[in-house]
Amino acid sequence: MAQLFFAAAIFTQLYGLNSYQVGDNLIKLNYPYEALKEILVNAVIHRDYSLNDDIHVRIYDNRVEIQSPGKLPGYITKENIMDERYARNPNIVRLLHNLPDPVNYDIGEGLNTAKNAMMKAGLVAPEIEELENSVVVTLKHQKLASIEDQIMEYLENHSFVTNKIIRNLTGENSENKVKRAFQRLRKQGKIEPLDPNANAFNFKYRKVSKK
Repeated sequence: MAQLFFAAAIFTQLYGLNSYQVGDNLIKLNYPYEALKEILVNAVIHRDYSLNDDIHVRIYDNRVEIQSPGKLPGYITKENIMDERYARNPNIVRLLHNLPDPVNYDIGEGLNTAKNAMMKAGLVAPEIEELENSVVVTLKHQKLASIEDQIMEYLENHSFVTNKIIRNLTGENSENKVKRAFQRLRKQGKIEPLDPNANAFNFKYRKVSKK
């Protein structure tokens, strides 16, 4: 529990970050509450307690790095960490999850929550790096491409795209917001529906071929 109190104290400092100076310009920061909380809680819950080391939190002007002792557990890799579930410390996970106001989500949900929070805030997804005896998660204050840009980038490698695909890709929950992005691209002549008679929310869009 002491580790959680440590995380709470660090979180208070992190969430208080609001700007940094670059030359004469003041750059505003806006790290999402959920992203900071989930990465810190994950570091405490899933660290390797057999290692005599601390959780390290490094705060830079444009990013936050959280380093947790221990390699990725079991069959978890950087490639499957968002989809697979594995608890290194299942007793801790269950204990905290049974509290009246649990600090953790179900196993495997924390990182996805952090990713969606970052992307919804218009920031790039968390980056995960596995070192020899630790895992580093980096939250960058780096702007994500607009929904329109992500639609066009997706269509560079796929024959069509849907509202649901883009919501999953961007972490944006609003169907209407994504729909408006599609409408703007249609007005610009960049995309077109495969079936113009389909329901608006069921449209499949493709990139307009250059003539």
